[in-house]
Amino acid sequence: MAGPAKHNPSGAGIDPAMVLGALGAAVLAVDSDNVVRYANGGAEELFSCGASYLCGHPLIDFLPPDSQVLALLEQARNGAISVAEHGIALDTPRTGHRIVTVQVSPIIEIPGSVVLSLYELSIAQRIGAQLTSRHAARSVTAMASILAHEVKNPLSGIRGAAQLLEQNASEDDCVLTQLICDETDRIVALVDRMEAFSDMPNVVRQAVNIHQVLEHVRRIAQAGFARNIRLVEHYDPSLPPVLGDRDQLIQVFLNLIKNAAEAVPEEGGEITLSTSYQHGVRLALPGSEVRRHLPLVVSIADNGPGIPDDLRPDLFDAFVTTKTSGTGLGLALVAKIVGDHGGVIEFDSVPRRTIFRVMLPMVQDGDVQ
Repeated sequence: MAGPAKHNPSGAGIDPAMVLGALGAAVLAVDSDNVVRYANGGAEELFSCGASYLCGHPLIDFLPPDSQVLALLEQARNGAISVAEHGIALDTPRTGHRIVTVQVSPIIEIPGSVVLSLYELSIAQRIGAQLTSRHAARSVTAMASILAHEVKNPLSGIRGAAQLLEQNASEDDCVLTQLICDETDRIVALVDRMEAFSDMPNVVRQAVNIHQVLEHVRRIAQAGFARNIRLVEHYDPSLPPVLGDRDQLIQVFLNLIKNAAEAVPEEGGEITLSTSYQHGVRLALPGSEVRRHLPLVVSIADNGPGIPDDLRPDLFDAFVTTKTSGTGLGLALVAKIVGDHGGVIEFDSVPRRTIFRVMLPMVQDGDVQ
């Protein structure tokens, strides 16, 4: 009978190349001329080519000449220190659009040579951010309930008093009483919008064809706010039904497409709607220990200027908006509805390309009676 495995502190029998190959991150060794001298399996996957092709080629063959990655290489060499930067965008034909964390460390024994590591933002980090947005949405739900009961009633009294004063007011004073009525109406309309955050536990989830939802939303958009914008569709017709509420899903994608339409340039504005199937993402449904697979991905992409850096961490919070006349409730409501469906919403944004992705559960046996 074999005895217990013994710890081998010397690491004998373990090939360092095997260790590097097992890492999910892309690891490259680059010489003083920025020529790639080593690439692990993660680098092969990131750049969609084999290590034999990567090695011997300058890094500029795989990255744009103005890439922040190249600047970090020089910074590490000049300071002889390790440097790192988060949220760097890679957007090349080989890599596609990715947001990565880059770390560069000098190889002291070989002057000018560095080790470059690129870590793509993980789905776990993205989901963590969206769970935070769910908490924000729930706080808005509580706020909506308070506003509905504590604000609307006195507002109706204020409006009624202004109308009584208007009966005996001068022409100049009537302007002021009308202003009071208009402003109370505006506040009531805002509260009504926030009441949409109220919990609706009795909503019945059904099998929904997501492409029928998107087609309905597209027709609304092209008949109105997106009349002069090019809408492009890339759909996977083989997708199974979504488990959800059709009207709420229409509200989600109508809001996202409207935001995209307001972001694109007046000339050459384009919005791309796409659907796809992915593996490997699971999340617990709200109020349940059941973990559901989220394989259905709906993406809304636009060629607008991108989302300002200072808004990104709180984008799904209430009252966060880039619009001068906006209330900042649209994306907060979207996050709540998607969360209530047991889904996840995430986004990537660089100038000329912003993508919102909604991941949703599909119908499983026993979901629909």
